[in-house]
Amino acid sequence: MEQKNIVATLYLKNGKAVKSIEDHTEINDVFHLCRMYNDSGIDKIFVFDLSDDDEEHEINIQTIRELNRNLEIKVCAGGNINRIEDIKKLLYAGCMQVVLNGSKLGSVELAAEASKRFGKDRILVSVNNVDFLFKYHSDLEETIHELLVMNIDVMDSVENITSVPYVVWLPEFDYQRIVEILRKETIRGIAGEFINNSETDIMKLKSMLSAEGIKMDNFAPDLKWSDLKLNSDGMVPVIVQDYRTDEVLMLAYMNEEAFNTTINIGKMTYWSRSRQELWTKGLTSGHIQYVKSLTADCDFDTILAKVSQVGAACHTGNRSCFFNNIVKKQFVEKNPLKVLEEVYGIIEQRRNEPQEGSYTNYLFSQGIDKILKKIGEESSEVIIAAKNPDPQEVKYEISDLLYHCMVLMVEKGVTWEEITNELSQR
Repeated sequence: MEQKNIVATLYLKNGKAVKSIEDHTEINDVFHLCRMYNDSGIDKIFVFDLSDDDEEHEINIQTIRELNRNLEIKVCAGGNINRIEDIKKLLYAGCMQVVLNGSKLGSVELAAEASKRFGKDRILVSVNNVDFLFKYHSDLEETIHELLVMNIDVMDSVENITSVPYVVWLPEFDYQRIVEILRKETIRGIAGEFINNSETDIMKLKSMLSAEGIKMDNFAPDLKWSDLKLNSDGMVPVIVQDYRTDEVLMLAYMNEEAFNTTINIGKMTYWSRSRQELWTKGLTSGHIQYVKSLTADCDFDTILAKVSQVGAACHTGNRSCFFNNIVKKQFVEKNPLKVLEEVYGIIEQRRNEPQEGSYTNYLFSQGIDKILKKIGEESSEVIIAAKNPDPQEVKYEISDLLYHCMVLMVEKGVTWEEITNELSQR
């Protein structure tokens, strides 16, 4: 059985998250909302642009771009798509896929053109009625990756008419109906308002569905509690790191109940030795730790947890519990990404806080044409250096090229995270 997806839906109006297509009342901060989706077990987000004109359309695309900078899960965007350029903009904004409105005139033809240009796996179409399926079923199988079925009443017709996999929108939460639906061969996932609700425990739902024999993307541990070596208190210490930065956040302890609870709900849960009780980090403070990975050390007596930390890890309000210096020796940072991010940060600071005599400020003051001219010159220098038998020269010239590329990145608002995200998808 193919893995099934739990899909959240987001509606954008003037760059803000709103309740629905019909109700444009603003809800939670859009970035906070999507970060919650990203960490809580959601597999994919459909973002619908509800803009009325090109100006608002651009605002929503910028919001989508910012969302993709901060999310690891797939984002599929739709709404106000009238031409191939609109699809291109959404894909360039970092979306993995684009969904076209099947009820809109010319959408199938546009899907066919986009499929040829960007690949079939990037194109989805939403469906509301059976007539559309009868008319275009052969075209759909040739040109799209997936359907979004917005009307549950046409689901059986979808099964009978086409073999294209689909995500179905459910009007309400009905667990037995969800199990029945997800057991269907061609269904890829479910969406619905109950999934968008922050009160819905997505990891718990996934665990329940897994127990029904439905393949979900949730935690299936390679090690059991019995594989670990316990300390004298019957527990295992857990070192907690931020999954993005590797910053060490805290140290806590797990017993078997905490271990199993952590895996089942996807939130770090520990055993409090002082209170002698189970505690899920952040339930009262809101500073939840969403699990990204758990790894045992070589002796199986310590766990390293990589987490997405909401707010502060420490009860003092500090981001990390480790902030009291004992000794500190200066050293030269050699981690490639940290070095690149540090230099990028300096370039960005120069742009925002100009310093007299700064070469970086000179480039920004001369504008984009000067920056591009320098990149062209440095690229040529790399080529020339590569013909030289001394590899040291290549090193220096590539460093110069990377610096000028970073000036361009800052000028255009492109981050290293966006670059690495793009490279990881190739």
